[in-house]
Amino acid sequence: MGSDTHRADERRFLDERGSSAALAPNGLNPATIMEKAVRERIVESYFWKEQCFGVNEADIVDRVVDHVSFVGGTHGANQKPSPFLCLAFKLLQLAPDDAVLDEYLRYGGDKFKYLRALACFYVRLTRRAETVYKILEPFLEDRRKLRRKGRAGTSLTYVDQFVDDLLTKDRVCATSLWQMPKREILEDLELLEPRTSPLGDIEDLLEEDEDVDMNGDTNGDARADSEDEGLVEEGEQLSDRGRRRSTSESGGRGDSRSRSRDRSRGGMDVDSNSQSDGDNR
Repeated sequence: MGSDTHRADERRFLDERGSSAALAPNGLNPATIMEKAVRERIVESYFWKEQCFGVNEADIVDRVVDHVSFVGGTHGANQKPSPFLCLAFKLLQLAPDDAVLDEYLRYGGDKFKYLRALACFYVRLTRRAETVYKILEPFLEDRRKLRRKGRAGTSLTYVDQFVDDLLTKDRVCATSLWQMPKREILEDLELLEPRTSPLGDIEDLLEEDEDVDMNGDTNGDARADSEDEGLVEEGEQLSDRGRRRSTSESGGRGDSRSRSRDRSRGGMDVDSNSQSDGDNR
């Protein structure tokens, strides 16, 4: 068999363990990035044999648009590999350069959102840590919806959430991701510039939140103090009214008692005068 003949059995890529191909930019062997059990399921799947034979970088776009409707690894009772995972393994075979990946990532709209997700997944598998951060972080603002299928069933996710999983998790789409150093370490090594969030400086936002909380507490205290003062004033007014009532009632009672005493005394005087007049008579 001549060297220019394309072999139908694509296990050659697995049997050679990538020895005839260059290593990925991050130094990993592209033939062994995915687990052995996953690779075997992929090459035995119907989608791989029908849709991934003799495919080049340009054909990947058509395959994604026509056949990929969700992201995921394996699903179902028999752990069937998804078209997304099969095409990711095909990219490991093709090893597209950065210019091709830029074209994959540049496409927008709902028609090509799974192509962008596939390119992000491939970048995470094969590129160096600083390159992964530089390429994937801009897509944390992509709010397009994605369907995700796994062992638990189908769920809804977003492109930015999928990218965040690629940057933070150890396993995505039935594939163990190589451990990247944290962004802070790369910043300390001056391999990356500090990232600016679209919301602004995080420290400034936290300070503003603290100021708002403090102002809210002081306003609440002021309102509480004013309410307490109002209650005190109201209590003082009620006590003053009570004292006035008690004073007026006591004064009225004193006057009535004095009047009754005067009347009694007047009566007694009249009686005494009348009795004295009778005696004189």
